[in-house]
Amino acid sequence: MAIPQSVVVPPTRAAVFLVGTIAEGGERTVRDLLQNLAGVIRTVAFRAPGDGLVCVAGVGSEAWGRLFPGGPRPRELHPFKELDGPAGHRAPATPGDLLFHIRAQRMDLCFELARQVTDHLGDAVTVVDEVHGFKYFDERDLLGFVDGSENPTGPTADAAVYIGDEDPLFQGGSYVIVQKYLHDLAAWTALPTPEQEKAIGRHKFSNVEFPDDVKAPNAHIAVNTVVENGVQRQIVRENMPFGAVGSGEFGTYFIGYARTPAVTERMLDKMFLGDPPGNTDRILDFSTAVTGCLFFVPSVDFLNAVTVGGSDAGSLGVGSLKDT
Repeated sequence: MAIPQSVVVPPTRAAVFLVGTIAEGGERTVRDLLQNLAGVIRTVAFRAPGDGLVCVAGVGSEAWGRLFPGGPRPRELHPFKELDGPAGHRAPATPGDLLFHIRAQRMDLCFELARQVTDHLGDAVTVVDEVHGFKYFDERDLLGFVDGSENPTGPTADAAVYIGDEDPLFQGGSYVIVQKYLHDLAAWTALPTPEQEKAIGRHKFSNVEFPDDVKAPNAHIAVNTVVENGVQRQIVRENMPFGAVGSGEFGTYFIGYARTPAVTERMLDKMFLGDPPGNTDRILDFSTAVTGCLFFVPSVDFLNAVTVGGSDAGSLGVGSLKDT
């Protein structure tokens, strides 16, 4: 099994999310950074080895063909699927060639690594979205509810996230979908707590989930459950709150890792289109998606096998990948 990037890690107190687009002619610089990303991480992480600094890099569909022309391609990598649902609920697709998901127990470590990454990339990449996330009390979002308590753990999380024999050249890889949601906190806080709990599908204080026979069909938890052949399909969410008090911006950065993007896409279909049609996620009446991107997260072995060479075409050490 190929060595995966650090996707499944314990929750952290801080995160920086960088989404960028690659300039024409910037492919070689990007490949060089991806190949040497582990070393860049070490230059920052050694200063505070106990604070868990990690960085996951992802590549978008269109950028994959530019970075590795003629090479193998993850079989399920495609652009983010934009959704237009009833009542104006929309999941937009927005530009994004690269994702850097940086996490640590301290924001200064995340900030420094983000600076080092962007310094290495220079003019080759334009950052089109930058979000600084923070832990909010006991893993709550800005709506006041615990977020991520249904995440699988241990071997179950690994099985949900990392590709296996179904795509041999990309074992240890993963798919990740990101969306930035902005909340109408004024409207949400005006909602009585019992109505908030009904919209989410769990008690606000205790975090106890409502029984299925009590849970509203459009509750967030109900809509985000995907069951196939009697088995619940799972993803690993690493969501973080973010905000700017002065400008009144309050949000949640959704980031969901999965072995196949089809599971997360099915959740989004149910949220924005409804299942049955029209039964959309109640939370969308208060939260608006403003970005949407899909990336492939290669294994560490894959990144190490990238060769930059003297030309801008780049290549992959495919033989070494087959041997992992």
